[in-house]
Amino acid sequence: MKHETRTRAKIGVLVPFTNTNLEADMMLMRCPDTTVHFQRMGGYDVEEIPGSDQMAGLGASDISHDLRMIAGVRPDVVLYGCTSATLTHGPEFDADLAAQIKAGSGAVSLTAAGSLVAGIRALGAVKIGFSSPYLGEINRQAMEFLSANGIETVRCADIGRELGNYGQGELTPQEVFDLACQADHPEAEAIVLSCTDMRAVEAGERIEAHLGKPVITSNQAMMFCVMRALGLPRHRGLPGRLFDRL
Repeated sequence: MKHETRTRAKIGVLVPFTNTNLEADMMLMRCPDTTVHFQRMGGYDVEEIPGSDQMAGLGASDISHDLRMIAGVRPDVVLYGCTSATLTHGPEFDADLAAQIKAGSGAVSLTAAGSLVAGIRALGAVKIGFSSPYLGEINRQAMEFLSANGIETVRCADIGRELGNYGQGELTPQEVFDLACQADHPEAEAIVLSCTDMRAVEAGERIEAHLGKPVITSNQAMMFCVMRALGLPRHRGLPGRLFDRL
C-alpha cells in the first residue's frame, strides 16, 4: 500500500551543484499540491569550462550517495537535471541511467535529455532548430542524440563564446530569446532550448509568439513528463504550447 502523504506527489530532482536556475523553474511550474525536493550533485570541476569531456564525466560519475539522499523523501518521481551529461553519451546511456535511478530510488525516473525527446515527440515535430549555451562538440553530440531518436536538426545556434559553469545560468532571458531566434529555420517545426541552467522557461512564450512555433526547453520538458507520468492536472501558469498536449 502506498504510504499516506500530505501532497498529491513528491518530485525529487538531482541538480548539478553550480546550477542556479533549475530549482527556480521547478518551483515556478510545479502543481500546487506537489512538493519538490532537491539533491545537489558534484562530479565536475567548477573552474573548468563545461565542455564535452567534463559533461561526460558528470554523467558517468557515481551518484549512489545522491540517490540515497533523495530516496529519503520517498519521491514519486526523480529527475536527472542535467541535459548535456547524458547527451554526450548517447540514448542507450541515457536510458540506462534512468533505469539506475529508478532502481536506486524506487521512483519513476526521467532524465532531462530523455524528456526533451519526449516533448518534441509530443508536439509531433521531426525537424527542429536547436540552441544551447554549450560548446561546439556538445552541440554536435546533442544533434546525434536527437538524430538517433528520429529528430533532425535543421539549424543549430550556440552563444558564440565560452561560458563557465556559472556563465550558462547568468544568460538573461533576452539573450536566450536572441539565441532561440538564431536557431529558427523555415523547415523547423519547433525550437529546442537545451540546458537546465538556462533561463529558457522565462523566455519561452515570448519566443513562441515571435516565431509562431512551439518551444521545448529542458526544464519545461521535464515538468511536462512528470505531469504526464503521474497524471497531474494542468494548472494556470504553465509556460508554452507543450502543456497543451497533456
